[in-house]
Amino acid sequence: MNENFFAYISRMRYIGRWSLMRNSLPENIQEHSHMVAVFAHALGVIRRDVFGIPCDPNEAAAVALFHDSSEILTGDLPTPIKYHSEDIRDAYKQVEALACRKLLDTLPEALRPAYEELLVGGTQERLHDLVKAADKLSAYVKCIEERKAGNKEFLSAEAQTRRILEESPLPEVTYFLEHFIPAFEKNLDELGTIE
Repeated sequence: MNENFFAYISRMRYIGRWSLMRNSLPENIQEHSHMVAVFAHALGVIRRDVFGIPCDPNEAAAVALFHDSSEILTGDLPTPIKYHSEDIRDAYKQVEALACRKLLDTLPEALRPAYEELLVGGTQERLHDLVKAADKLSAYVKCIEERKAGNKEFLSAEAQTRRILEESPLPEVTYFLEHFIPAFEKNLDELGTIE
């Protein structure tokens, strides 16, 4: 029996993001997935506790942890290529689905349904909007961090990502932008330390 799923997942750290950009702070999909999970959980809490819409933040975080797992097998296709045309986008979605199925095949039969829900199933589809928004928030924070490190390479990506977030129909995103994003401009002294 092929039980390589978690060994594959551990390899997320080897897949770099932003490959077409000069990075001051390299980021891999494992680090990225962690932040997307943190943000998806937060958006789920905001949805549930601020806006009174039923949501399980823990499910959102779990989906986010695995949202880029197909890239273990496909690599991270740069955004300008991935979204160049509908044909490329659709073909890449098929490749991602195939990669997710391959990963699921590396689990024992008894575990597959739970992970299928996270990778390609109903839970993943139901929480797609929150996870997609969390993914954009993570990209935006990456751009802020690069700018703060003196890297001008990410300035246009920052402006474009901010615009996408501001145009989001999700009130959770607006809430997060207003309440939490300003803190990412602060340094550690401004954030405060234990005294």
